[in-house]
Amino acid sequence: MKRRDRRTGTEIGRAGIAALGLTALLATGPVMAGPRFEDRSAALPDHVYTGGWEHFVGGGVAVFDCDGDARPDIFATGGETPARLMRNRGDFVFDPVPLPDLRGTTGAYPLDADADGRPDLFVMRAGPNRLLRGLGDCRFEDATEAMGLSSGDSWTTAFTAWWEAHERPVMAIGNYVDREDPEGPFEACDENAILRPGEDGWRAEELGPGFCALSMLAARDARGRRALRISNDRHYYVRGGFEQMWDIEARRFLGEADGWPTVSLWGMGIASRDLTGDGRDEVMLTSMGDQLLQLAQPDGSYAAAPFSIGSYAQRPHIGDDGRPSTGWHAEFGDIDNDGRADLFIAKGNVDQMPSNAMRDPNNLLMQQPDGAFAEASVEAGIATTERSRGAALADFDGDGRLDLVVLNRRAPMELWRNVSEGTGHWLGLDLRQPGGNRFAIGAVVTVETEAGRQALQRTIGGGHAGGQLGPLHVGLGAAKRARVTVEWPDGAITGPHEVEVDRLVTLDRAALPG
Repeated sequence: MKRRDRRTGTEIGRAGIAALGLTALLATGPVMAGPRFEDRSAALPDHVYTGGWEHFVGGGVAVFDCDGDARPDIFATGGETPARLMRNRGDFVFDPVPLPDLRGTTGAYPLDADADGRPDLFVMRAGPNRLLRGLGDCRFEDATEAMGLSSGDSWTTAFTAWWEAHERPVMAIGNYVDREDPEGPFEACDENAILRPGEDGWRAEELGPGFCALSMLAARDARGRRALRISNDRHYYVRGGFEQMWDIEARRFLGEADGWPTVSLWGMGIASRDLTGDGRDEVMLTSMGDQLLQLAQPDGSYAAAPFSIGSYAQRPHIGDDGRPSTGWHAEFGDIDNDGRADLFIAKGNVDQMPSNAMRDPNNLLMQQPDGAFAEASVEAGIATTERSRGAALADFDGDGRLDLVVLNRRAPMELWRNVSEGTGHWLGLDLRQPGGNRFAIGAVVTVETEAGRQALQRTIGGGHAGGQLGPLHVGLGAAKRARVTVEWPDGAITGPHEVEVDRLVTLDRAALPG
């Protein structure tokens, strides 16, 4: 069967999608049932993301293990409500953990900022940002000044980090509208910044022009080089702005001559995943209207996916509201462990924007054997229509299936347990190495089975206003054994390491053969 691309008028069948680099990783075995989730929202402490126009955007969640028990815990931003830390006690029991009274929060990302092997938290705010140092046992202290971080007073809405020569990370922060600009808010986007580590903390370098960043991701691009991708909100830069890509090594923005297309959209979130096994990540950019999937090309450039691939999710898929959707957090993850990455997109009106859908259901796009995506959120039971913002796919109960947490604006959080039947085998892959970059941010992990190859990058950033620090989850379909190769951040390669499936595996570089 062929599908007609409604934008180009061309017919694209399986052969055509393969030509675009979207050949699926096929696995033999029993036919798996569709995805199913069970509502466990009552397991979470009461929490709502609230606030006025400074909190129309943001609302991220950070997922990480703050007490070393191998169970993911949750930090939820609150806007004008105090932020919450929720400890995972197992079996979907979450307890609140005391925190400093943090208000005005827009997002948070876990990282090891002080090279002690314990996760810390960079907390973004509409106001001075905060760096919370992890002390173990889910205890944190505000170490912003002690660690020499200039907190600023901007409206921060994007974050990413990577490591260079220093033990501490380089961090990039994206700022939204300059609230002090008397001509604002339109065409009043603030400048972004790169924070470079030194002996006494971090020094800030202006990164401009800024076009109202709502997501940042430092990762290998389609050229195989480290680059900083910035997704910007056209609603406030209005004209003259666009999506940005900054080459980390060359320290300059890329342009058309570098194969980086000029694209302007209402950018909200970034998701990145190699969908083809060629080692180059495809990239999903959420927006108001079309959700843009960019396909990595062999020459190092990107091309927009054909409309027939099913990932644009430009309007609500339930109800009778034909107005455009508003996409926020996006995340790839293998929901049914069939060896093909699926895609979750959190949706929700900015607040009362009449041009866009008001009851806008979240998307669960399941990747099919031909590489296209099919909507399954209604079937899965998660097609809720609150004003969703941040989210995370994580295995909260350790059963090898990715669960889901969603943070909503002016509505309670949602927690969903993945109870899909007939799912495939899986691996959770964690990395450790000596030195400052203990969690090996920047590594590329390649997993090979008889069904094919999957490559995953270990990054901090992306999503919308929140991210994770934990094992990489890989679905394996019917495969019962896997070979894992790690390209570490400095370029050294170990493996292939033969590993058994259906378990969490920690690869400690210090203990591995070359």
